[in-house]
Amino acid sequence: MDNSTGFGFFTGTYDVVNRWRKDFLDPAEGDGRWEEFPGVTRASAHFDGRASFDEIEFPTKGFAGLALRLYDPAADAWSLYWASGRTGTLFPPVTGGFRPDGTGLFLGDDEYRGRAVQARFLWSGITATTAHWEQAFSVDGGRSWITNWQMDFTRRTG
Repeated sequence: MDNSTGFGFFTGTYDVVNRWRKDFLDPAEGDGRWEEFPGVTRASAHFDGRASFDEIEFPTKGFAGLALRLYDPAADAWSLYWASGRTGTLFPPVTGGFRPDGTGLFLGDDEYRGRAVQARFLWSGITATTAHWEQAFSVDGGRSWITNWQMDFTRRTG
């Protein structure tokens, strides 16, 4: 996979199955710790595949979000930005890229409920019609990670 156009696959409308921890920093397992809900995203590519934008709606949650992804050729890296419709806030970016196997790894510093965290986004399972994304936080400098949000995307046809 060419890192510079790594998000080229992500165009169109997708149905999304979301699964997130009720508390993003709770490391305990068990179905009661997670909540599942639907989403719909509309994604587009720009700048010959070196930029990607999507808006995702969470109809049962009553909010939406935006993601902007920009490729920096000098660094051979992507910066991914998330904005929440609930707060109108643009979160700090995570940066990274796609490996030859097609897996994308992106890291950055953030804050969750007043606590400093490192954030990790992982894109995997990319096909012509599906993709998987997950978010994890670390509170110990990246030694351990708590996966707290997963999305499974299925492209709408027709």
